[in-house]
Amino acid sequence: MSAGGAVMSDLAEPFAMSLEAVSKHVRVLEKARLVRRTRNGRTHRCRLRPEPLKDAARVLTQLASLWNKRLDSLERFLLELKGAE
Repeated sequence: MSAGGAVMSDLAEPFAMSLEAVSKHVRVLEKARLVRRTRNGRTHRCRLRPEPLKDAARVLTQLASLWNKRLDSLERFLLELKGAE
């Protein structure tokens, strides 16, 4: 999608999907707050909302850091056990 968004027919074009099917997919993305749809007459324009993805990336980065520390601790513990044998 460009900065101005994309119309539904443009979104459907690369896929073998009806406009109705694309609309259902877009509704799911709207509920997840990843896409914003506006209407101008019969034309529906969709615009990507990257903020929720940025929030998710931040949380996942924090979780990755936490799990990396825990797995490093587990590795050290297992190496100590192996050395004590």
